[in-house]
Amino acid sequence: MSAKPDLRWQLLLAGIAAVLVAFLLALSFLPSLAETTPLPANNPTRIAASGNNDENAPLCETPASETALVPQVGGVVREGVVGAPRYLNPLLSDGNPIDEELVSLLFDGLTRYDENGRLVGALAEGWQVSEDGLTVVFTLRPGLTWHDGEPVTAEDVAFTYGLLQASDFPDTAVADQALWQAVSINVLNEREISFTLPNAYAPFLAATTRGILPAHLLASVPASSLANHPFNAVPVGTGPFMVGNNWQQAGELLLTPKPGAWPVPPYLDGLVVRFYADEEALLAAYTAGELDAVNRLSATAVADALVLPNMRLYTTPRGRYAQLLFNLTENGHPALDNLDVRLALTQALDKQAIIDTALTGQALPFEGPYLPQSFAYNPNLPATLPYNPDEANQRLDTAGWTMGETGPFRTGGEDGDVPLGLTLLAYNTPANRALVEQITEQWRAVGVEVFWSLTDDLSTFQASLADRSFDVALVDVTPPGDPDLYDFWSQEAIVDGQNFAGWNRRRASEALEAARQVWNQDERRAYYEAFLTFFDEDRPAVTLFQYVDNYGIHDGVQGVEIGEVQVPRDRYEQFAGWFLPDPTAVCE
Repeated sequence: MSAKPDLRWQLLLAGIAAVLVAFLLALSFLPSLAETTPLPANNPTRIAASGNNDENAPLCETPASETALVPQVGGVVREGVVGAPRYLNPLLSDGNPIDEELVSLLFDGLTRYDENGRLVGALAEGWQVSEDGLTVVFTLRPGLTWHDGEPVTAEDVAFTYGLLQASDFPDTAVADQALWQAVSINVLNEREISFTLPNAYAPFLAATTRGILPAHLLASVPASSLANHPFNAVPVGTGPFMVGNNWQQAGELLLTPKPGAWPVPPYLDGLVVRFYADEEALLAAYTAGELDAVNRLSATAVADALVLPNMRLYTTPRGRYAQLLFNLTENGHPALDNLDVRLALTQALDKQAIIDTALTGQALPFEGPYLPQSFAYNPNLPATLPYNPDEANQRLDTAGWTMGETGPFRTGGEDGDVPLGLTLLAYNTPANRALVEQITEQWRAVGVEVFWSLTDDLSTFQASLADRSFDVALVDVTPPGDPDLYDFWSQEAIVDGQNFAGWNRRRASEALEAARQVWNQDERRAYYEAFLTFFDEDRPAVTLFQYVDNYGIHDGVQGVEIGEVQVPRDRYEQFAGWFLPDPTAVCE
């Protein structure tokens, strides 16, 4: 899916509630998504281990008199992806989706998000928060080892997060660097480490999901030299996969399963990840038999993928959504100061039609600003405003923005002669342009003129956001796990953060700040309920949809199950059951 610039909140964050299961059920009601979701086959396709059709691939009868393919022990699955890695290093991977996904397979943090979106221990077996809320003590699991067999200790943890405190560490590399620079780190023993914060700050826990680096390999490397170190080509981590080659030399990456990472040994020897310049090259490689799987197909590529031979497509919601920000500062159009106008603009949008037309159905409409898997998500806040152009017209009339005799657009204001024309800012990509076209068409249908401001340069787009050089801005939001939105919607963030809408509601800011200072999830949820109530009352933005990811896998790869995907590695949760059919097996 072509990307609008991700607006990543700078302070990382804590837990998530188990709402995603119900949300996933919505997929079955979207025809375009349902078509891409594989159903259990009563008669599996005869596929040889090479991934090509083979009528001689063995089929055996199961006790239930169902045909089943015999697994081959060994072999690799060749997966293609658009883009290429830069740094296979958890401290340098921010901002590059390829790096982020591969790093999640190779490294573990102290904590992780489970399949239900809850923050649980990863390298840590648990943690304790002091009574004053300022110190968190983590205890590592016993017997942890690096991929090279060396033991994992608290010194590795201190070394990793200590790098983020180094004066020569790149100040733009890590989103939570400023947070770590304010933390006091103390190794208590081989398995225990404490972090002391200047103030109680519950979102701190989510910052501990960042992967840990091996001190025994990198302790002598200055922070400033980390980006150029050979480690980034052949890293050593603790995650479920290990690097089997130098990807910079080979042009592809071999990932092999870490012994003991799954309850039973995987059938496959590993994954080979191949990198392509664009989706056309990716799908051509699949068609040529060079790939068994394709990763993260964009909405526009799904239609092409559906006609490819023997491909099954899996669809999962992505942790990213698209949103329209209303400029509520003095730089914005005066009409946007009126709540009825903002409500009218919301009701004039047919979200499902936008998704179907601009994204070929590959997204899920919902109300933000929290993703459904967040523990702060409330399906009733903000309240859903259904598509209703008649009511939108009435609201605009009530607000004093009316259609003139000459039309076709509305005018209003103090003297009644100010045109209702809005400048819509967006980062210029094919997908964004299609979205802008649909938004424009629907707003013009209720008499609102729209002027495009499409920028090809990301830095120019970001500068336009910061300068409030727009009336409405189309942005993508990729929130981390914790629901702390202080840097995005507080009063302070108007100047020092990413409150580009300029929403200025004191009580909303107070609720967000209070939620940061308590560690109990139920207490935090109550503060976020208050914040959502104020957000619902003021409507400073309209959330359009949540993106989805589409993964294509050849029928020659059997045993594939993909459940809820909180982080990229969740896609391989059942990797031990993946297999290639054995072309030499004899059924007895």
